[in-house]
Amino acid sequence: MADHTLVGVPSIAPTRSVGNWRKSYALRLTITDALVLAWVVFGTQILWLGIDSDVIAKANGFPYLDGISYSAVSLVIVAIWLAALGLDDTRSARTIGTGSTEYTRLVSVSVRLFGLIAIAAFLLKLDLARGYVLIAFPVGTLVLLATRWMWRQWLRVRRSDGEYSSRVLLVGSAASMVQTAVELARWPDAGYRVVGACLPQPSGFAELQRLSIPVVGSIDAIAEVMTKLDADTVIITGGDELTNDRVRRISWELEPGKKHLVVAPSIIDVGGPRIHTRPVAGLPLIHVETPRYGGAKLVAKRVFDIATASLVIGLMSPVLASVALAVKFSSPGPILFRQERIGLNGEAFKMLKFRSMIQDAEARFAALETQQRDAGNAVLFKLKDDPRITKVGKVLRRYSLDELPQLFNVINGTMSLVGPRPSLARELAQYDEHAHRRFLVKPGITGLWQVSGRSNLSWEESVRLDLYYVENWSITGDLNILWRTARAVVASEGAY
Repeated sequence: MADHTLVGVPSIAPTRSVGNWRKSYALRLTITDALVLAWVVFGTQILWLGIDSDVIAKANGFPYLDGISYSAVSLVIVAIWLAALGLDDTRSARTIGTGSTEYTRLVSVSVRLFGLIAIAAFLLKLDLARGYVLIAFPVGTLVLLATRWMWRQWLRVRRSDGEYSSRVLLVGSAASMVQTAVELARWPDAGYRVVGACLPQPSGFAELQRLSIPVVGSIDAIAEVMTKLDADTVIITGGDELTNDRVRRISWELEPGKKHLVVAPSIIDVGGPRIHTRPVAGLPLIHVETPRYGGAKLVAKRVFDIATASLVIGLMSPVLASVALAVKFSSPGPILFRQERIGLNGEAFKMLKFRSMIQDAEARFAALETQQRDAGNAVLFKLKDDPRITKVGKVLRRYSLDELPQLFNVINGTMSLVGPRPSLARELAQYDEHAHRRFLVKPGITGLWQVSGRSNLSWEESVRLDLYYVENWSITGDLNILWRTARAVVASEGAY
């Protein structure tokens, strides 16, 4: 493996010149931001003060700025707001596409700008119309968030086709590169497309080839390799051969501003809020906070659960009554199905569902378990055309209406709105020792497992998603999952 010839390189031609997509997308965002801000700020001026606002403001006693018109004020606000969004990197390639950073920075910029303008008006004794300011900033922020969300949906489609993504060269040991490549492939929204790998040692070549990742020879010619692959990002995944000096030399070979270096730590499945970087004596230390399962966050989650579940029960009481009647008169048996599940701290509880199967469904399970399944995975038993499901039950399962009674489990404290999937007792033997961490929080009506494919996922992936939730849960994360749940229910993907 001494020579630098590319081995098994597939035809991965970039659809857009490397680096250009960043400028192109940032320009699109800039134009959209400018149009949004001009429309909102000048629109608020017209709405509050009239079409000919400067003349009307003066004639009707509204504040007028000693020779400075409101149109000039609006223009200045739009220009400063637009510039502040750029200076705070809200259009940076490191910010856009995934995660909440783009949105939080946008809101932060808008709030700070609102405060600065209020302070400036007070110090300079500029008596601006309050309604004009109090409407423009909140509405402008909301419309900016909406347009950024729409652009993100467009970007996701592009990235799923391999466009508008960083072209990544992996450098490290085979095992670490495989792990990194699998995780990056799992989240194409992040915008990292692996186009090649450098192996310090020949071992692991076959494993990378199996993932269709082209392998190059030496890591001593990174610049040449990146040119051949048209890559713009190097990700260091780790390995004994990659000493501090060698990594530093790799960074020196990269073209400043156009080629990027990323170092992937060995720990995975850690949410952004738990990670903090702190440079100390030239060491880029990464602090990973241990997850907390008590205190104010737990109280807030419980209050949120009770309030939301009570509201949903009240709003959907006609639906609950209609489903109950449909189950009662469609087939013999009880309206509710009570099944023992394992919850918080490994304690058993009775989970409620609307009955979607025939009365003796559990008794027939043993006979069906030996059949070739066409859904689910090695542990979770699913059949797309399960003969035990009633006609009404198929409709209930398709739109997850059978799970509505679990709202009462949330009220009595045995479940949460969002959490790991409630486990069956027979599944406990299938868990590895570390997987029992999923019982540190209450199981949920919905969760990452439910919104990421449900029955289409492997058992290992289902457990991994549950553990990720347990390690990184937060109220904002719960809100995001609830929103994704609504979309997943409408799409009915993976629901049998």
